[in-house]
Amino acid sequence: MKLPKLVLTDIDGVWTNGGMYYGDDGTEFKKFNTLDSAGVLFCRMKNIPVGIITGEDTVIVSNRAKKLKIEIVHLGVRNKLKLAKDICKNLKIELCDVAYVGDDIIDMALLKSVGISGAPANAKAYVKDIVDIKLNTTGGEGAFREFVETIFKNCGVFDEVLNQYLEK
Repeated sequence: MKLPKLVLTDIDGVWTNGGMYYGDDGTEFKKFNTLDSAGVLFCRMKNIPVGIITGEDTVIVSNRAKKLKIEIVHLGVRNKLKLAKDICKNLKIELCDVAYVGDDIIDMALLKSVGISGAPANAKAYVKDIVDIKLNTTGGEGAFREFVETIFKNCGVFDEVLNQYLEK
């Protein structure tokens, strides 16, 4: 396994448990786990951009991306593979240089096309059957972080990144 040049992620079912919560006034809520922010930080320490590609179109995801300073954010996406190809073209990289974690049918074409693919523990079996990394963590409980850490461990850079973080 080689270190990716870009890490892309779905949100609902990966960064969240996939639940949709609504207040009496119709306000939507999502619960994010702060564990995943370390995955973004670790990528940043290796100069690997992180991007969000999600079928949902909510300000909640935009706000989370802003807080974590994630600049590649695409909401309301139906054809994730086509968009990922466009992102790669802009970054002058290939799909084989991309790692992607997703959990559902809408993610499958992209999961089959990238260099490193992953799915949370609670993804459907037919999604997990096509990925390289079957995570032990469920969506909303740090799955993105586990995905990044697993890649970094397999590439032999996790200890270096962890030590670099601890020295700050």
